Amino acid sequence: MKTMKQLLGNLMLSASMMLAVLPGVVSAQTPAEGDDKSRRSRAQQLMGATAPKLAELTDDVLYGDIWERPQLSKRDRSLITVAALIAMNRPDQLRSHLTIARQNGVTEDELIETITHLAFYAGWPSAVSAVAIAKDVFAGE
Repeated sequence: MKTMKQLLGNLMLSASMMLAVLPGVVSAQTPAEGDDKSRRSRAQQLMGATAPKLAELTDDVLYGDIWERPQLSKRDRSLITVAALIAMNRPDQLRSHLTIARQNGVTEDELIETITHLAFYAGWPSAVSAVAIAKDVFAGE
């Protein structure tokens, strides 16, 4: 039987590719406003030159398929992603996903309760780190 860490690792295989804050409805398919370079997806901007296939898969599979499936709302997907990032101790991605979760309707209280709950499953250090990041995100940093 797989451990919780293995299950979360499998869950995050695709979800951890989501790396940056995107305005409005969260989708890597949504290009930024402006010139052609800024109109590329955030995944293309961050990874396209170095890992073009990963950027393509992020846009087409993760955002174009997984995040658009109707079985879970984007709000629920955001909460799941935040929980997985906390459990995996991924602070760089957590920062952007906390912001995305707020954009997708998850409240600050729900995020803090998620962190508190995960302290018992993912460990105190992961939760304490997540609280510090959440504090910055909530303050608008």
